[in-house]
Amino acid sequence: ITETHPVIGYRVRKAKDNGAKIIVVDSCFIGLAESADVYLSLKPGTNIALLNGLLHVIIEQGLVDEAFIRERTEGFEEVKQVVARYNPEYVAGITGIDAEDIRQAARLYAGAEKASILYTMGITQCTSSTDTVLAIANLAMATGNVGRAFAGVNPLHGQNNVQGACDMGALPNVFTGYQEITEAKIREKFSNAWGVELNEQPGLTAPEIFEAAAKEQIRALYIMGENPVLSDPHNEHLLEALKNLEFLVVQDLFLTETAQYADVVLPAASFAEKEGTFTNTERRVQRIRQAVTPRGCSRPDWQILLDLAKRLGFDWNYSGPEAIMEEIASLTPSYAGISYARLEEGGLQWPCPDTSHPGTKFLHEGQFACGKGVFIPVEHKELAEQPDKEFPFLLANGRNIFHYHTGTMSRRVEGLDMHCPEDLVQINPVDAGKLELKDGDEVRVTSRHGSVRTKVQLTEIVPEGVAVMTFHHRKAAVTTLTNNTLVSNSKLPGLKACAIRIQKVL
Repeated sequence: ITETHPVIGYRVRKAKDNGAKIIVVDSCFIGLAESADVYLSLKPGTNIALLNGLLHVIIEQGLVDEAFIRERTEGFEEVKQVVARYNPEYVAGITGIDAEDIRQAARLYAGAEKASILYTMGITQCTSSTDTVLAIANLAMATGNVGRAFAGVNPLHGQNNVQGACDMGALPNVFTGYQEITEAKIREKFSNAWGVELNEQPGLTAPEIFEAAAKEQIRALYIMGENPVLSDPHNEHLLEALKNLEFLVVQDLFLTETAQYADVVLPAASFAEKEGTFTNTERRVQRIRQAVTPRGCSRPDWQILLDLAKRLGFDWNYSGPEAIMEEIASLTPSYAGISYARLEEGGLQWPCPDTSHPGTKFLHEGQFACGKGVFIPVEHKELAEQPDKEFPFLLANGRNIFHYHTGTMSRRVEGLDMHCPEDLVQINPVDAGKLELKDGDEVRVTSRHGSVRTKVQLTEIVPEGVAVMTFHHRKAAVTTLTNNTLVSNSKLPGLKACAIRIQKVL
């Protein structure tokens, strides 16, 4: 959190100063671990075993919220049966965490008056991502930490307006506000509003789109504000997919690594050059206001799309972002009470169903949106890729606080790039000794999917047998190494971990 979400990380530290207890779960001894009351250093890919183990202790020691489970949930007995065998000693053998530390963490979490779980992309970008989120939900429901202020489960997204993009239907199976494409009444509502017949078949996820392009089943692609050449897994396979396209459009602020493959580049305006809204991770819709004039021929996204729509024969006549928000509110129940006039007074959290509603501070108060919360049993599964004699290290990847995502903006800031001018491979000094490596040595990092050349950095933050890289620079792009195995139910790639070998460049 302190590297990838520094503002929230700062608030976690402030909570600690104000008396909160902190449990940190991470393979590496991250900065926040220094402030932790309990630090659990687990083997990568063993999240579910740990979560089941925590729930085992909570049940065994009678720390569950029986009233909440009885009145607000269903399926608890099935989960109870599954976690029965995940005793701390058994979990210790899987995760590498001391059994007593597991017991201490379980008691600390269950004993808190209000407990919040924060997780980042290391959870959602692994091959067991969906099941891990279900295990987290099981833990929160079993202790009654849902539907109350300052509790709950809080996923922290990879970019600042991911929540807003998803809210607006930037997913293959929903319209705005998560209204299902497959529901006839929903389709009819949007068809009437837009004057077109809408397809009832859900679309493809981003990894599926590139796979289809590689097979020449998709011939044209329009990419907005994304740089998949650096951010997406199995880089060489993705490049082949882009080369197979007949036509590629990229709409972005700069000529990114992806834009260099485009047939047409449409220069977009930055957040500071346009009007609109962002929705943050607590569902708070906030106004952004133009601070500077767009440079060169760049324009706000809505203007570019409006002109394109007109050239394609659609009669789109939005006067500006406020008019677009009015349409959003008219078609999206959770945004129905949100308007620019109200946002002038401050942000509003959806659901906000009408103009007199104050917004919803936290979800699921009184009851879950679906009625009763459903416990779903999940089991530990090994990572899709395991180290072996040929590839003895497990590579994890993440971010550095000085750069943002693929560095499209931050690598252009001299001061930031001075602190982090390249992506290094971090390993434990014990492993370095076995490989006869010293700090700064040139190495070749090779996986089952590709190979890159970089420098090694020795640090005791990284445990033995694990290597860590960031993905901000084109040189030594870690996505060349990662695999693109998809999680069967979420269709997300398990790009956070892969097996590698490290060899000194002579």
